Amino acid sequence: MSGLTIAISGFIAMCTYLVTSRMIPRFKDMFINANLYGKDLCKRDQPQVPESFGVLIGCAFLVAMFFFIPIPVTFEKAAMPDVQTGAKPATFPHEEFAEMIAALLSICCMILLGFADDVLDLRWRHKLLLPTIATLPLLMVYYVNCNITTVILPKFARPLFGYSLDIGIFYYIYMGMLAVFCTNAINILAGINGLEVGQSVVISASVLCYNFIELAQRHQMDCHKFSIYLMLPFLAVSLALWKYNKYPSQVFVGDTYCYFAGMTFAVVGILGHFSKTLLLLFIPQILNFLYSVPQLFHFVPCPRHRLPKYDPKTDLLHISTTEFHPRELNILGSVMVYILKKLKLISWKEQSDGRVITNNFTLINFVLVVFGPVHEKVVTQFLLGFQLICTIFAMIIRYPLASCFYDT
Repeated sequence: MSGLTIAISGFIAMCTYLVTSRMIPRFKDMFINANLYGKDLCKRDQPQVPESFGVLIGCAFLVAMFFFIPIPVTFEKAAMPDVQTGAKPATFPHEEFAEMIAALLSICCMILLGFADDVLDLRWRHKLLLPTIATLPLLMVYYVNCNITTVILPKFARPLFGYSLDIGIFYYIYMGMLAVFCTNAINILAGINGLEVGQSVVISASVLCYNFIELAQRHQMDCHKFSIYLMLPFLAVSLALWKYNKYPSQVFVGDTYCYFAGMTFAVVGILGHFSKTLLLLFIPQILNFLYSVPQLFHFVPCPRHRLPKYDPKTDLLHISTTEFHPRELNILGSVMVYILKKLKLISWKEQSDGRVITNNFTLINFVLVVFGPVHEKVVTQFLLGFQLICTIFAMIIRYPLASCFYDT
């Protein structure tokens, strides 16, 4: 029956794509009339573009999932043997049903909190706290259903610690941190047309490929079916949104979509039991986070917005900069800047008064540091291409190379 339920999920996803594609342009004026719009600063005429469309996309995803929820339940009931025949009745999948409801609850919470961020412009400390709170229902269901906190160790560590190690509460801390990372990682690698949605499309398609490979090998089938049920409609609504968000953007997604996408990935990674593989698919986001650490934690001055600068004369993007005096940095900040400077990962321009001008530490600005001023569309294509290359690399790590460290 699993093949049929996946096919029905795919059919619902296709219908959702068609409906969402028709719905987005019809809501543009409504968002503008509600003052939910912004200027596209990377265009000569700086047009008004409706933003926070992530809330509409999140609602479309939830409606699709609400239509799908009865499907696996109905087929489970249909698959139960008749008691009158004397066969032992099958057990209703209460655990799987609870996981689905908890997953949608966490995703729904992040859509709400993301929209609140778009409207109220929350502080960074709230952006770190809110995903943690939204993950609590998910972690509680995980605790009640399986409570597996054991990790399989690589071969080189087994002589010291054994085949596996139970890390207890630290596993839940890790899962909570995973949710915080996923929701914010997409949000900080953003700001140019199509990038947030584009990277989410590549990641979700990669997750689906991984799920189908694992199903073909009959590994943890229930977990990967659960992931497919969530990823198919997510990919559908994301493709519909990307159609209008790619260069030149007709709508902006807002923080709502970034939180919605990140929590959806965290949900399938946690309840699908492949959180380590999920992190492999987030290699560009991890690199962007590590590169951004000096500014995110204020070891180096961090402006409110770190988007690249737009030159209307050439229609090209240039690096955005921050300025400081080396004496203003603490020891750790000085070490970080020294390492980045020596590795030529940042620009460095010294002023006559001793102050320094350098680029903001984001992957978008790093592309501009390496290749110089380029068009916005080219930057997006480069970063999405890099995302795809990292996905291929992740699959190589997950399959051919994993056998060197783990039992196959």
